[in-house]
Amino acid sequence: MLSKIPIELAKIKKENVDKEILRAAVIAELDAINLYEQMAALAVDENIKRILLDVAKEEKTHVGEFQALLLRHDKEQEKELEEGKKEVEELKG
Repeated sequence: MLSKIPIELAKIKKENVDKEILRAAVIAELDAINLYEQMAALAVDENIKRILLDVAKEEKTHVGEFQALLLRHDKEQEKELEEGKKEVEELKG
C-alpha cells in the first residue's frame, strides 16, 4: 500500500510539483481501488462486500477528478493519452 508520496517533492522543479502531486494522487486512488476490490472479493458478509465495492467506485471517480486536473496541467500527457486511445482503436481493427 502507498503510505507516502513516492517521490521527493523537494527535488522537483517548482513548475512540475503540481503535476507530480496529481500523479501521486492517481496512484493512491488506484491503490485504494485495488485494495477495496480485493477485500470485497474475500468478504463473507454481503453488506461489507457491497460497501467496499461502493467505496471502490467512489475512488474511481477520484481518479477521474485527478486525471482531469492533470490533463489541464500537462498538455503532453493529454496528447499521449489521445495517442494511446488511437493505438487501441487501431489494434482492435
